[in-house]
Amino acid sequence: MLRHSLRLLPVLALALVASFAFTAARPAQAGERAVHRVRVLPSDSGLARQIHHYRRVTWRWQSVMGVRRTPATRATVKDPSREYKLWVRNLWKHRAKRAHRRATHPPHMAGWLCIHRYEGAWTDPNGPYYGGLQMDLGFQRTYGARLLRMKGTADH
Repeated sequence: MLRHSLRLLPVLALALVASFAFTAARPAQAGERAVHRVRVLPSDSGLARQIHHYRRVTWRWQSVMGVRRTPATRATVKDPSREYKLWVRNLWKHRAKRAHRRATHPPHMAGWLCIHRYEGAWTDPNGPYYGGLQMDLGFQRTYGARLLRMKGTADH
């Protein structure tokens, strides 16, 4: 029985190699075209629009957080290269992402939520304290004047 099994071992190995060869990925035939994704870069005016967009987004999030805006240079570069414009676009895009992350993940959020656990409901409309952190109008005017003007008291 063992001798019979040993005789079949080379045949089994050959069958495995053949099945692997048939199922392995094959290179593209001469008549087939490979599919490549072509990334189209925006025009120079498109790059300028993207730069302005990411700068506005960055400044909006910085305004929400109450931090100073990142300065933008007014210096003009004579005939800036496309690579330079791409670099500036990517710089503002990175800044916008970072500002968004900082605004949506405040550093002391756990502390605020701990305080909130013992405070009123977020939609508490009864004065003189409003919202989940029970802020009075003086506190809102001092630390959130822009939000108070835009959205009203903290219960909104």
